[in-house]
Amino acid sequence: MSGYIVALVVGTRPEAIKLAPLAHALAAGGVCPRLILTGQHPALDAADHGLAGLPLLELHCRGREDPVAHAAAVERTLAPHLDDDAPDLLLVQGDTSSALGAARAAYSADIAIGHVEAGLRSHDRAMPWPEECNRVAIDGLADLLFAPTPGAAANLRDEGNSGLIYVTGNTGIDALLTTLAALPPAAARRARRAGTPLDIVVTCHRRENWGAGLTTLAAALLELAAEGSAAVEIILHPNPAVAEVMHTLFAGQPGFHLAMPTTHRGMIARMRRADLILSDSGGAQEEAPVLGVPLLVLRDKTERPEAIACGNARLVGTSTERILIEVRALADDRSALAAMAQPSMPFGDGNAAPRIAALVREWLIKRDRPTIARRA
Repeated sequence: MSGYIVALVVGTRPEAIKLAPLAHALAAGGVCPRLILTGQHPALDAADHGLAGLPLLELHCRGREDPVAHAAAVERTLAPHLDDDAPDLLLVQGDTSSALGAARAAYSADIAIGHVEAGLRSHDRAMPWPEECNRVAIDGLADLLFAPTPGAAANLRDEGNSGLIYVTGNTGIDALLTTLAALPPAAARRARRAGTPLDIVVTCHRRENWGAGLTTLAAALLELAAEGSAAVEIILHPNPAVAEVMHTLFAGQPGFHLAMPTTHRGMIARMRRADLILSDSGGAQEEAPVLGVPLLVLRDKTERPEAIACGNARLVGTSTERILIEVRALADDRSALAAMAQPSMPFGDGNAAPRIAALVREWLIKRDRPTIARRA
């Protein structure tokens, strides 16, 4: 072993899914990974994501309704631990309040920061809020910027970020391919005739869709089910407030099935057998193209334009009228649906984790001293 210690910050299930391949790749390269669980998703079990057995620090900073307050709590709680036992590098993933709070704590402690999934931009700080603000702030603090795509790297260069920028692919694709390899072979998707109901999988949980967005989405789905255009499976989110709204809107409605929150494996199994996915999830935008399942993105703007550009996804927002138009068009034109169902890999080749691990190890070896001086 090299003796280098790299801390990986995990607050949410997506972070655990995307950082698990990197933790294993770091260990395989002789770097010692440590896990910092912030507690943002309090039910998160590291063992469920292949992260058991790593040195572990738990902060017990449960997620809050105010994400700004949660980021401050993570920063405040983590700070004394970094003073006592500083890693050589702290890695954060994505744009959560856990990632921002941990990056701020590391920056204040003069600990080098690596940002996995750097450079994603919707170019609108309100969509999504606070995630767009979080990722811009993290990229400004990071020494190593691991951009999943050339477009994300271009965003970082355009902003003049001072960290080292690398295009690595997205570790979420590594996790997806590992999950797919462990699943039984998929049954061939039936070629459905126009006029037969589409099997639709729906997830919706983003903060900007709370309230009016969920209501207008529900109106569209209820109309589609009533007219026989769709059979809808709604995957409930672990956030109990969002799940409760979904229950209120859909429980007992004909043509609907409400599924309890599921594992990554369970979610992928459901997605790959669907005819169409409606989701506001960033992970779904990365995974649906690989699975070859058409996706309607329930957002007005996206930080993952590559999914739109490759033809697997369309940006539709949550307007009742727009959703009805898009789903009915695909229900009536199965050749258009099939054209969206061609597998594509715009977010990487599934080797992002070993690529990032190698870059981290090389950077640590070249570094002159165990910590870097704080930039002015």
